[in-house]
Parts: sequence; structure tokens; C-alpha cells
Amino acid sequence: MESLSKRNFDSIIFDLDGTLWDSTANVTLAWQAAIAKAPYMDEEMTRERVRSITGMTYDKIFETLFPYLTQEQRSEVKQLCAKSELEILHTKGGELYPGLEDTLKYLGKKYKLYIVSNCQSGYIEVFLNLHNMHHHFLGHQCFGTKGNPKADNIKDIVSDHGLKNPVYVGDTMGDYQAAAEAGVPFIFAAYGFGKVESGQIATINDFEELKQLL
Repeated sequence: MESLSKRNFDSIIFDLDGTLWDSTANVTLAWQAAIAKAPYMDEEMTRERVRSITGMTYDKIFETLFPYLTQEQRSEVKQLCAKSELEILHTKGGELYPGLEDTLKYLGKKYKLYIVSNCQSGYIEVFLNLHNMHHHFLGHQCFGTKGNPKADNIKDIVSDHGLKNPVYVGDTMGDYQAAAEAGVPFIFAAYGFGKVESGQIATINDFEELKQLL
């Protein structure tokens, strides 16, 4: 694997789902419990369905999963799922990818680390709190904060923290497109939920490869 150290990056911005952890098993449980509370719903939520929409904005997720609902019904289901999701994740969390802690510790000695995700407000905080990850990251931004697309949130992190030469690590085409729109080079995490055929400056097959790459 060719090192990117000569690129002189000063910071790394990470996606969360499919890049740092996999919470889809417990999100599936949470959403199934939430849907059961809506009398007009008769759906089975599977892990595969949750994986298929991971990386979308929180609004787009429910438009994609339940296009037949009225706007009012969809809003209610979204609120039920959001509440149930945070409640379950507060106790069960997600599955950290192998070598995450050691790799973040290694990278943190050389780079400033951040998170930008399309999740709801409070979701990144669950990850940070439950797994004691606060000390690795200098900041984070998500869709739920302002309702802005990921590209804008990446730009906010770059601007707010005075980053000169950041790189973004994510696992979906949406991540790549957001990074490209923000003018930030992209590293594709192929072990995650999506596919990126071209445009990335590197591809990693497990999180620990970032040690050799950067």
C-alpha cells in the first residue's frame, strides 16, 4: 500500500456509520419497536433494509423506506424511530470496527480528527459517550444540527477549525460526492456499506490500514 504521508494532510474527517462503527443491528431493533407503535404501519424492518439507506440524510431515509405514507405519518414515524434509536443505542451501542481505538490513537498523534455524519442530533454523541471516544476528536457536525447536506457540514468543519489540508474517510458514493463538493480528497472504506468505483485517492479494506496509508 502506497503511503499518502507526502500529501501533508493536517486533519482527517470521518464518516460514522460504516466507517467507525456498525450500529445497524440495534437500529433495526429500535425501528421495529417504533413502527409497532404506529397503527397504520405493517412493516418488517430488517438489517438489510437499514444497511441500504445508511448514509442518507435522516429525512431522505424515511422518504425512501416509506414513500406511501402521508407527510404527517412519515413525520410521526421518523420521530418515533429517532427516539427509539437513541434509547436503544444509549445502552447497546454499535459494533466498533477492529483496531479502531489503537488506530485513532495513532492517527491522533499526527492529525486533527473530526466526524461528519448525516445522522440525527445526539447520534454522534452516543458513539462518543458510550465508547469513551471524546478524547480522539476535536469536533463533529451532523445533518440534524442545521438540516444541511454533508458537503456543507464538511465545509463547516474545515472553516470552523481552520483546516488547511483535510482528507475525508467514508464508505458510500454519497460520502465521496459530498467530499468532492467540499473540495476535500476522499479515502474509500470498502469494508462499509457502499461502493465507490473511482475518484478516491485510496481504498482501505479495514480501518487499521490507515496506519500504513497515513
